[in-house]
Amino acid sequence: MTEQQRNRTADGTGQQPGGFPRRDSHGRVLTLGDLLGISLAGWFIGVLALVLFDWAFAGLGAGSFGHTNGWLAIILPAWLFWDDFRAWEFGAARVVAALVAAALAVLGGLLVAGFAAGLAPLATGGLAAAAFTLVYAVVWFRGVHWLARRTG
Repeated sequence: MTEQQRNRTADGTGQQPGGFPRRDSHGRVLTLGDLLGISLAGWFIGVLALVLFDWAFAGLGAGSFGHTNGWLAIILPAWLFWDDFRAWEFGAARVVAALVAAALAVLGGLLVAGFAAGLAPLATGGLAAAAFTLVYAVVWFRGVHWLARRTG
């Protein structure tokens, strides 16, 4: 263990002190609940920001409310997923888990968008982004942990 890792894990548990989501000494999110909680919070903040911007632009006469693409709400969760991806060691486990999670998450998001097609683009995309976030978090977390155990 390097000096920097020892400093990050001052309590000796291998867990970084403070902060949310809780992370191990390598910077990986510790629990699925933490990953889901922070990624859904990021999705919610993204939706709120989109609603605010859309409302402001509609108020200025730059279009009607609800026509912003709700898929943009995925930005903060994707940033978290990228950060967790980078925390895992280079290898096939993280790449395979990320590719499978991304494919299933896009499929889930598109299915939800299809079912919500009658709604405004902001609502349709927001619901699709929520589905993407949920599917990716679950498949990524379970997949990368399972594959890492299997491949050593």
